Amino acid sequence: MYAEERQRLIVERARHDGRVEVTTLAAELDVTVETIRRDLTMLERHGQLRRVHGGAIPVERFGFEPALAHRATMLAEEKQRIATAVLAEVPEAGAILLDAGTTTGHLADLLPTDRELTVVTNGLAIAVRLADHPHINLFLIGGHVRTRTQATVGDWTRAPLAATCVDVAFMGTNGISVERGLTTPDTTEAAVKRCMMASARCVAVLADHTKFSLDHFACFGHLDEVDVVISDSGLDSTLADDLAAAGPRVVRV
Repeated sequence: MYAEERQRLIVERARHDGRVEVTTLAAELDVTVETIRRDLTMLERHGQLRRVHGGAIPVERFGFEPALAHRATMLAEEKQRIATAVLAEVPEAGAILLDAGTTTGHLADLLPTDRELTVVTNGLAIAVRLADHPHINLFLIGGHVRTRTQATVGDWTRAPLAATCVDVAFMGTNGISVERGLTTPDTTEAAVKRCMMASARCVAVLADHTKFSLDHFACFGHLDEVDVVISDSGLDSTLADDLAAAGPRVVRV
């Protein structure tokens, strides 16, 4: 395979999966790790990819926030594994908060049916999933609805959160890094997410491996404010150790 063909394949894979890993590409394409690193450097110079720890992501991910329907199709298997592992963090009774998102949506589908739970959410799709659940006391927080994420945001959303106390907040994020913490492209969602974290005794972040080493425009939390980060096995083990050193327990599934 010529270098141009290999690089075109790398870009296509990155756009489809949201991220490519150096070691995985080297094994699949039967070339050295150094060759893949040179390819990624060339593609970054051409403005097609952005290098991150252990791999690269497509430049389209910067400044672009995919719609909820599109995100729901990405890494569905990994998100399902994360949601299954997160069940261990759900209390036997009490109140939890589900941030709007696709991985938290998977968790909503898996919530136990044999216990009474109060669930607070700003996600319209999540509320619809739980509306008929017989053992869930559901609170949907009102506010302005962002069409792209189907999340409620703004003053009407933040006000009730200030008077809310939950046992665990299950949070999604667009980016997570040791340097910048938790980030998202939209400032109104970031403001709501900060209120959510402040309302919880425990904060659990659900993030597939493509979210790591990414920094978006608005920061809504730091790693020392997070109790546990749950990701899939695609998360680099060295990076997982660095994250754990910054505060949270890190689980890879």
